[in-house]
Amino acid sequence: MSTLRGMSTLNLWADDLRAATRWYSELLGVEPYFSSEAAGRGAGYVEFRIGDHQHELGIIDRRFAPAGLTTGRGGAVVYWHVDDVAGTLTRLLALGAELLEGVTERGPGFVTASVIDPFGNVLGIMFNRHYLDVLGGRDGAR
Repeated sequence: MSTLRGMSTLNLWADDLRAATRWYSELLGVEPYFSSEAAGRGAGYVEFRIGDHQHELGIIDRRFAPAGLTTGRGGAVVYWHVDDVAGTLTRLLALGAELLEGVTERGPGFVTASVIDPFGNVLGIMFNRHYLDVLGGRDGAR
């Protein structure tokens, strides 16, 4: 059995949860499927299901961040597969994200870019031929 079996939930932090919810809803084209406020637990967390595997993208009010977690920019770069890196980057910038790293060819079939969202989180995008190979092997799609 593999120790890391797949991404379960990616959590991002925001000082203004409502603004972050609106921004990500606009970017993703969907509303969150879960809200702690709607569940009667007070405002603090929203969660989206996105992508080919319905991964969970959670946004948490920064006041609930673990002690010692940096409040500035930074952290790991999680790359989300996209079909058009340049086009997606243009859209992210138009929505108010700040360029971290422009379109970069990493090798044949691997292109990345990254931004800082308006809430200080790093968001990576990538065209990854291996992602498409795995996806194609599971359901015949390409």
